[in-house]
Amino acid sequence: MIEILTAVVPVVIIGLICAAVLVVASKIMAVKEDERLPEVRECLPGANCGACGFAGCDGYAKALVEKEGTPTNLCIPGADAVSLKLSEILGVEFEDVIEQAAVVHCNGDCNATEDNVDYRGIESCSAAKLIFGGKGTCGYGCLGLGDCMNVCPQNAIYLKDGLAHVCRLECVGCGLCVKTCPNGLISLTPAVEDVAVLCSNKDKGALTRKVCSNGCIGCKKCEKVCPVDAIKVKNNVAEIDYEKCVCCDACTGYCTTGCIVRV
Repeated sequence: MIEILTAVVPVVIIGLICAAVLVVASKIMAVKEDERLPEVRECLPGANCGACGFAGCDGYAKALVEKEGTPTNLCIPGADAVSLKLSEILGVEFEDVIEQAAVVHCNGDCNATEDNVDYRGIESCSAAKLIFGGKGTCGYGCLGLGDCMNVCPQNAIYLKDGLAHVCRLECVGCGLCVKTCPNGLISLTPAVEDVAVLCSNKDKGALTRKVCSNGCIGCKKCEKVCPVDAIKVKNNVAEIDYEKCVCCDACTGYCTTGCIVRV
């Protein structure tokens, strides 16, 4: 019995000493959490989309309470309602959120282009991309297998005639589809702007015309008719500068192939 106690007692004493040291260390070395952090985090929608530029909602919440001057209007999915709540909690001036919505820059549906290969693999754009760059004749076009649709938390993306479409009224601008598209066809544009170039083909006009009847041929008619110099042809495809665009519809009316439309 004495032998057992001799072995157990020192272990118990060492354990108590270690516990006491840990308790003291936790008090002395504890990092105080800003009391506002849980409240700020509760305001954010939890999409963890990264549209704010931080690593998810937790990262943005931490930056808001720890880094003075972090804007409260970076949460695009949360829109003005979230920005208002954050400004009230942090005691700063309200900042308006520039709402954004996604656009698929492709109009090459099954009526305008054709399949180049008989793809029978995994129903995934990323997987199809590995097979000769995709199944369609246009290597820049929508692969039409719904990777963007599958990641959309709002069900704002649907497939029609082999092409992805965005319901901009439902889109909250989280940007998850932008990151998912293997061809980089999707971008976020200001929600108030509803004119877009639905083509991403950077080949010369003659080559584009061979693979898609709806593709941009770089004719520059849109450039010439735009009254505010908001549209330019770069790398053989038209691009809109939304800071200049006034949605006058001049370009949509003159586009030869109809790839500039209201979305």
